[in-house]
Amino acid sequence: MNSHWQRQRQPDDVPTPVAVAVSDYCRRAKAPATPTEVREALALLSEADDFRVRTLTDTEPAATPLGPFAVVDVLKGTAPALAAARQGCGFYDVVQELARVHEEKRPPAPPPAPEVPTFATPAPRAGVPAPVPAKPEQAPKSRGETVQARIAPRKRTAPEAAPPESEEWEETSTFLKRDLPKPRGRFTRLDAPKTSYQELTRSSGKDVLEAAVGSHEHRFALLQSLAQQYNGGRGDLTLGELEGVLRAHGLMEAMEKREHTAILSAFTEHRGASGRVGWALGLSPSELRQLEAKAGISREVEELRERFRREALTARNLTQKLDLLGREKYLVDLGIKKRFTDMLRRELDVLVRDELPGVKTLSELADVVARKHGAPSELVLRALERLGVAEGLRKRGSEHSPHSTP
Repeated sequence: MNSHWQRQRQPDDVPTPVAVAVSDYCRRAKAPATPTEVREALALLSEADDFRVRTLTDTEPAATPLGPFAVVDVLKGTAPALAAARQGCGFYDVVQELARVHEEKRPPAPPPAPEVPTFATPAPRAGVPAPVPAKPEQAPKSRGETVQARIAPRKRTAPEAAPPESEEWEETSTFLKRDLPKPRGRFTRLDAPKTSYQELTRSSGKDVLEAAVGSHEHRFALLQSLAQQYNGGRGDLTLGELEGVLRAHGLMEAMEKREHTAILSAFTEHRGASGRVGWALGLSPSELRQLEAKAGISREVEELRERFRREALTARNLTQKLDLLGREKYLVDLGIKKRFTDMLRRELDVLVRDELPGVKTLSELADVVARKHGAPSELVLRALERLGVAEGLRKRGSEHSPHSTP
């Protein structure tokens, strides 16, 4: 399994059209994914497989749900029905973590050598004979020249010394491109003049606001869009002025409904992680809390987060727990990092206690526990080292080791 889930390229090297096509395909397959997850999945394929990806995404999904890693699995020969079953049981969450672990263990590539312009003659390539210098033309032999004169040694003339390069040329050659001045005159780019927000308070501004409300998920995005076209009473357009205009046209209720749906859907999709929700909606933490209070859904959001806290703390599958241990930011976001790590440390201590006498190294112990409980050995080994269980096992093994007798 491990050999199939190693990166063939960096996620940033995935072409954007291919990533967009896979994202749309996953949406139609009822497993929407973030752009980061899509690019991480496509990084497991080489550039030569991009045409196969487009061929698959141009068709309708043969099974549901199918996420980006399921799409990669289908392209590697797995049946769509089996890939959908793996998607439902959380198999690809483990695959994504394994791909990250492999990438962390891969040695860093050496930095590329800086490209410095040179005027030296390039060295001859292997297998290509070096050019033979042309022989200097000899003066025609005179008829009266004797044999003694022909075989006598000839005096060589010293070549002319090349003139030394000036210091000015050495200084200017280090600058490959000079700084150009900013464009002026008719080539200058100016922002379009802004209109007063009072135009939005008129009857004609209602149609503009209705279209803008329908295309934005929350009022902060709407404010950012309208602030590029309209000025406020004392400078930039403020949130209070925008809310006043929305209430005047009776559009505030529609805006709050969109915010209610967008926030709850984002918290469900990102499993209660407020940091990811803010990133997905383009909101800072303070703006997200302010929006929850204005929409009156702070209690519902906290109930959602509490549900995902209970799911993380009561998970029965060891693989899911090991996967959550690698998502440290997610645990910190939910506020359960210490409780979760203490619980998993106690559980691992119980699991390895019976297997400790029959193994010699920590890697063997991780392999035994992984085979017994159906978890990846790399994740088990990483958990033993991260939670400090490995150090305790080493001390315990040294205490139980037989001492040499004189």
